Amino acid sequence: MISFPSIGVQIPRVYLPRPGIDLTRWAVIACDQFTSQPEYWYQVEKLVGSNPSTYHLILPEVFLGTGEEKQPIHSIQATMHSYLDGGLLEPRDGFIYVERMVDGKTRRGLVLALDLERYDYTKGSTSLIRATEGTIVERLPPRMKIREGACLELPHILVLIDDPQRSVIEPLTAQKISLQPLYDFDLMLGSGHLRGFGVNDPAIELGIIRALENLAEPAHFQQKYAVSGEQPVLLFAMGDGNHSLATAKAVWEKIKPEVGLDHPARYALVEIENVHDEGLEFESIHRVLFDLKKNAFAAAKAHFQGQVRYQIVTSREEMVSRVDCQTGPAQRIGFIHPNEFGVLEITHPASNLPVGTLQPFLDAFLKDGGADRIDYVHGEDVVCSKGAQPGNAGFYLPSMHKSDLFKTVILDGALPRKTFSMGEAREKRFYMEARRIDG
Repeated sequence: MISFPSIGVQIPRVYLPRPGIDLTRWAVIACDQFTSQPEYWYQVEKLVGSNPSTYHLILPEVFLGTGEEKQPIHSIQATMHSYLDGGLLEPRDGFIYVERMVDGKTRRGLVLALDLERYDYTKGSTSLIRATEGTIVERLPPRMKIREGACLELPHILVLIDDPQRSVIEPLTAQKISLQPLYDFDLMLGSGHLRGFGVNDPAIELGIIRALENLAEPAHFQQKYAVSGEQPVLLFAMGDGNHSLATAKAVWEKIKPEVGLDHPARYALVEIENVHDEGLEFESIHRVLFDLKKNAFAAAKAHFQGQVRYQIVTSREEMVSRVDCQTGPAQRIGFIHPNEFGVLEITHPASNLPVGTLQPFLDAFLKDGGADRIDYVHGEDVVCSKGAQPGNAGFYLPSMHKSDLFKTVILDGALPRKTFSMGEAREKRFYMEARRIDG
C-alpha cells in the first residue's frame, strides 16, 4: 500500500461484499447508536436473519452487560474468517468516494486509511490527527478485546477536514462519471441511500494527496487560523467514532513492539468529510438520567451554588425555543421530567458551551449515586420521551456551529465528551467496507 507520512494517509486495500450479496442486509448502522432503543436492534436482527451481514461482525452497545449479547467476541472473530475464507469479500486497492443521501441531503466523503502514529487522543494532544472530544479510556478495553483478535476492521469512523475551498473531496463529484461504481443501494430502516465509487485513476489520487498536503502546509495553516508558527498543524479532527479510533490506537501501541512499524494495524480505515459540506449538520447530543435516586434539580442548585435559575414552561415547544434561541452570557438547558418541561439557566457558566457547564454536574451526580445510569441520545423526540418516563430526567442541549470546531480545538483543546453529533442517529455511518488488520 502507498503511504504519505507527511499527511498521515495511506491508500488502502478495501474488502467489499462480492456481487449477489444483499447490501441492504449487509450494511448496518454504527454499533454505538440507539443505545436506549433495543427495539431498533431487534428489527435489525429480524431483517438480517442468517444472511451475510456486518451485524454478525459487530457487538451493538445496547446489549453490553445485559446478558443479551447476540454475538460473543469469539463468534464475531470466527465469522470474519469465514467470510474471508468463503470468498464473500473481495479486495480492491484505492480510495473510495462515498455519497450518502438521507432526508433530502447528500453528504460526500472519501474512504482512506489514517496513520495511527500521527494520532494521539490524550488530553492536550497537538497531533496531526486529533480528538475533538474527551476520550473515556475506561470505555476502550471491551472494544480492544474485539479488535485484538480480529482479522478485519469495519469502520464507522467519520473524520473531518476544514476545507472551505472544497479542494479535496468535492472535485470527485464532478469526476465520478470516470470512477468505478462499487455499490448503490437503499440502507435499512429509513436511513437513506448509499453510493460508492472506486478512485482508480493515479492522476485523481495525486490530486487528492496534493490538496491534503496544501491544507497541512504550515504557512497555510497559520494564516487560516491566525496562529503562530509554534502551533502544530491540525489536519484531521474526529467527527464520529472517537472511541473506535482510540481503540485502534491503543491496540496498535500494545502490539507495536512485537510486530514492528510495517504492519497493517498501524493504520485505521475511516471516511473523511469536509466540515463545510452542505449536507453535513451538527446536532446536539442530549442527556438522559435513568432511575433517579436523588432530586436532580436540588442537586443542580447545590452544584452551581445559587447560580442557577429554573422556570417551568408550558410546553415542549417553548422549552426547545428558549434553549435554541438563547443569547448572552447566561446558558440555558432544557429539563424534562415526568409531566413537566422546564429551563435551567446558569447565570455564571464555567464553560463556553452549555454542555461543558452541564457535564461536570452530571458526572458528580452519578458518582454520588444520584441515578442508576446516564445515556447520550440523539434527537428531541428521544430525549423528551425518555426523560418523561417515571424515575428519569432528560436534559435538552443546544447545538454548536460546525464552523467553530477546528479553531476551538486548536485554541482550547478537546471539547467536553459527547458535545456534538454529525446528524441524528439514523444518519450515522453504516458499516460497509472492511480492511485486513491481521498482517
